[in-house]
Amino acid sequence: MLLEEQRFLHEDLERLEQGIADRIGDEPKQIRDRLARDHQIAEFLDRISSQSTKLLELYRDGDGSRSREIQQIGAGDPMDQFYKQLADIKSFHARYPNEPVENLERAYRPKKGPEEAAQPSVVDFMFTGEEAFGRFFDLHTSHERYLNLPNAKRLTYQQYLDQFDNFAPGAAGVKRSEKMTDQYFAYVGQLALDLERFMRKTRPLENIEKVLADFDKQFEDDWENDKVPEWSQESTGPKPGATDANWCEACEKAFTNENVYRNHLTGKKHIRAEKARQERGQEGDSTPNGAGKGSDSTTRRKERAIAEREYRVKRLASAMSTERSDTRVNVERKQGMTEKERQNDIDNIFSASMSAAQQPEAEDGDDDDDDEKIYNPLKLPLAWDGKPIPFWLYKLHGLGVEFACEVCGNFVYMGRRAFDKHFNEARHIHGLKCLGITNTTLFRDITRIDEALRLWEKIQKDKRKDKVDDGSIIQMEDAEGNVMPEKVYYDLQKQGLL
Repeated sequence: MLLEEQRFLHEDLERLEQGIADRIGDEPKQIRDRLARDHQIAEFLDRISSQSTKLLELYRDGDGSRSREIQQIGAGDPMDQFYKQLADIKSFHARYPNEPVENLERAYRPKKGPEEAAQPSVVDFMFTGEEAFGRFFDLHTSHERYLNLPNAKRLTYQQYLDQFDNFAPGAAGVKRSEKMTDQYFAYVGQLALDLERFMRKTRPLENIEKVLADFDKQFEDDWENDKVPEWSQESTGPKPGATDANWCEACEKAFTNENVYRNHLTGKKHIRAEKARQERGQEGDSTPNGAGKGSDSTTRRKERAIAEREYRVKRLASAMSTERSDTRVNVERKQGMTEKERQNDIDNIFSASMSAAQQPEAEDGDDDDDDEKIYNPLKLPLAWDGKPIPFWLYKLHGLGVEFACEVCGNFVYMGRRAFDKHFNEARHIHGLKCLGITNTTLFRDITRIDEALRLWEKIQKDKRKDKVDDGSIIQMEDAEGNVMPEKVYYDLQKQGLL
């Protein structure tokens, strides 16, 4: 029955491809539905890979069973083989009378309406309420672990979102000597794992393994060349802005005042740090090649493990910069809300997603009717769920204030935030370039065309004034002793006046 199994695998692959095509052609409105669709597609792609592997094994025919089955069908009486296989099928169903038959067309067909509502989505159990189906980070647990680190800065959650990938001692990070503890190793490892899981959940169609492999390869190159920040071989020299005289290597701290630096050298904290530094140096000297590049000492191996996790956190945070900025905005917005408003906000996210999933298929046909049913007498902007934003949020962000920009073709921006952002957008930059202005960084907050042209003319005039003429620097003297610029001298000489 190898040929029947081969035919079934081909049918399964075609059904899977059709199921993927049906889902890609439909673009859901809700972020929950989009994530559910992407996870289904990722599951289908994995099944295609596994089924293709099985099909290739059948075509390779390592044990020759497929060739023997083809020979039996072609050499003997076809009807005998047919009745033999029919007897085997009857014998199988006699032994297993309740064996269900798999309907591939129904299994891979997109479910809509009540059929979709009856089946829970995998996305519903994947994210926390703070993550809002992958829109925001939920790093509260990592923030608590960071606050429990010894000698760590007391950062708020909003400050932590800005600094969690900055491991320099002067920023949110701790000193290099304090990073060698098991507590810090567990913290940075769990932070990297949380970010990796978040990326896998929000980007199911990306090859995360390849992305992480590229990160590891880049880290290997930087580590071998000793280019990993804060982890080079004994890189405890003065940081930028600090002098050799005011930099304490043991405490990894810079001092701007000479007297404060001298008093620090006699303190107990500095003496303990200096003693620990000398002990680390003696341990490195006792190990063969302990201080050399590519050392296999225990301390260096532990440093490498910590540096690798810090490097992964930096790269993952850089790859998810959009979610990070949205999280900062969301945290800032929630700070002005009461506990009841926060809970209502979370409930609205889940209710909007569930109501969209439970909507009958017949009501999905006419999108225009759904849009007309939205009650929005104040003409408020629509949120991500398609509903008007609250009026207090509309007033808080000043969305009722209009800002017109003549450079952008008298385009009107609603709210100060959108107005400030548009100076770096393509519309405003294109408008300045149409006026002949190439250096657009100096024209922020300038919206009128005449003001922009006057400023550009003034800049060009100042540049021409500051431009030095080479002909006026070199002085020439004629036979009578008259001194003049080089350009004037050669002009008179060409005219025969000298």
